[in-house]
Amino acid sequence: MIFFDTHAHMYDEAFDKDRDELLKLLEKLEYKIVCPSENYETSLQSIELSKKFKNLYAAIGIHPYFAEIDKKCDLKKIFDLVKANSEVVAIGEIGLDYYDKNNNREIQKEYFINQINIAQETDLPVIIHDRKAHGDIFSIIKKMKKHNLRGIMHSFSGSIEFANEMIKSDFYISFAGPVAYKNSKRIKEIARIIPLERMLIETDSPYMTPPPFTGQRNTSLNLYYIAKEIAALRNISIEKIIEITYQNAMDIYGLK
Repeated sequence: MIFFDTHAHMYDEAFDKDRDELLKLLEKLEYKIVCPSENYETSLQSIELSKKFKNLYAAIGIHPYFAEIDKKCDLKKIFDLVKANSEVVAIGEIGLDYYDKNNNREIQKEYFINQINIAQETDLPVIIHDRKAHGDIFSIIKKMKKHNLRGIMHSFSGSIEFANEMIKSDFYISFAGPVAYKNSKRIKEIARIIPLERMLIETDSPYMTPPPFTGQRNTSLNLYYIAKEIAALRNISIEKIIEITYQNAMDIYGLK
């Protein structure tokens, strides 16, 4: 079985003590990993890791949280990094985060829209962070829709109706650790019924660790437990889930 973790923050300080050892192990096990960024600094770190490990690819961009706290983020630098580094396979993670009602939503929208423009100009998919912002996410995607706008709804948390609309807009729905949480009934139901050809899996390492390791640092090695949960929900083999989500990830990221 060859796993594809579509979202793992391998530059995070949680991996400082054993990052290289872990990535060497994952490389030996033939895992593929996309490392999404949060700001310019982590974009550089993702690219550096992607040059060091052949099984790891970079996604670069400004997370809505960083757009909020650093209003001087220079998106031209992000564009220049894309053009200069073939290891970059997506723009992300970008999006909207309305969890804190005090957040400046207009600044978030500005950065989100501008980074979608970068994705369209460079013909790359986007990785979308969506926290309590489903309506505005969909409105912006619908308004900016062009033939090459495509991407991933990272760690999906919306409704089945929203999932279906995003699938119609050429997006994949990605499931992380919460799909295996006991009380995540709505997410479980969505994972059970969406088309397999539009499904991805991720760990969002080092966050959102699935059972039986909840509370511990998450790694790509835990992708098995996410696949296992989805396989049980759909009454098909784990191998089938891993095979399909691997090929889906290869397709959306344009890999061979």
